[in-house]
Amino acid sequence: MENKELAGIASQVRRDIVRMVSAVNSGHPGGSLGCVEFFVTLYKRVLETESNSNSKDIFILSNGHISPVYYSTLARCGYFDIKELNTFRKINSRLQGHPTNHDGLPGINISSGSLGQGVSVGLGIALSKKINNDPSLVYVLTGDGELQEGQNWEAFMYASANKVDNIIVTVDYNGQQIDGSTEDVLDIGNLKEKFKSFGWEVLEVDNGNSLDKSYEALKIAKETSKKGKPIAILMKTVMGNGVDFMMHTHEWHGKAPNDDQLEIALNQNPETLGDY
Repeated sequence: MENKELAGIASQVRRDIVRMVSAVNSGHPGGSLGCVEFFVTLYKRVLETESNSNSKDIFILSNGHISPVYYSTLARCGYFDIKELNTFRKINSRLQGHPTNHDGLPGINISSGSLGQGVSVGLGIALSKKINNDPSLVYVLTGDGELQEGQNWEAFMYASANKVDNIIVTVDYNGQQIDGSTEDVLDIGNLKEKFKSFGWEVLEVDNGNSLDKSYEALKIAKETSKKGKPIAILMKTVMGNGVDFMMHTHEWHGKAPNDDQLEIALNQNPETLGDY
């Protein structure tokens, strides 16, 4: 798929995100906007999910509060009707603020409301694939602030000690979290050196909001997998990317745009696939 087409999808996904959260005056647009290129690239160019067998790649969203980008991407990839995006965060909707898999929404593999659990779940799936000689991969996305949860580091230690080399964990490295910058709230330090000290292969992306660089990192990670080490991608992104007044701040974690702000955001992201 050409980058021009992917860029068009990304623009539409951004429109979906701001419209979804604005309609119910709740949700997390900042982190969602920052991960658009990752999701579009992963689902349109990387994940191998078309299989008649049980052997297919699995994606786990650990930082479940960025569900708007997840739901939009799934809908735009045909997992469910895009009209269902209009039910986001509404009573009896399958599209709750944090994804759940008990409502049968296609594409959702884990209930991810509580932070810090996705890597552990991904490890369990990856181990089952190794036991069953399943050649497919497990992809996990986690936030950088989320790495302040200790369960992650138990999982990182377990993965390398047991050579779980069919898992690729991407860290949304935007430097922001609910109450401020990660440096101010609880400094996570040098993530590259920490992952390496835990026995992981580490790749770095200096601009995760680039479709080309997101794809290149995921491509290299895939090629590097199954060589004895788990793989981490440290993906630097800008929270709120694509909407100028939402960028470089934590303030749009749990805050929706008003009508005037929504209009500005939509004007910055052209409609390409048709609004839901």
